[in-house]
Amino acid sequence: MPTKDEMAKFAKAIDGLVANTDLNYIEAIVQYCKETGLEIEVAATLVNSNLKSKLANDAFDLDRKSTR
Repeated sequence: MPTKDEMAKFAKAIDGLVANTDLNYIEAIVQYCKETGLEIEVAATLVNSNLKSKLANDAFDLDRKSTR
C-alpha cells in the first residue's frame, strides 16, 4: 500500500504534466507511466482523492463530448 507521501508525489507529477502540456489527467497518467515504466495497475493505487476527482471530471467531459 502506497504512503500518503508517495501518493502526493505522484499527484504533483501528474498535475505538472497537465499544467505543462495539452494532456488531460487520464492521458497524463498514461504518459507518466510510459516515461517512468510504472505499471498502470500500480499508478491506480497512487491516485488520491483529489486526483480521483480530477479524473472523474475529465471522464465526464470526454463522455459529454462524445455524445454531441
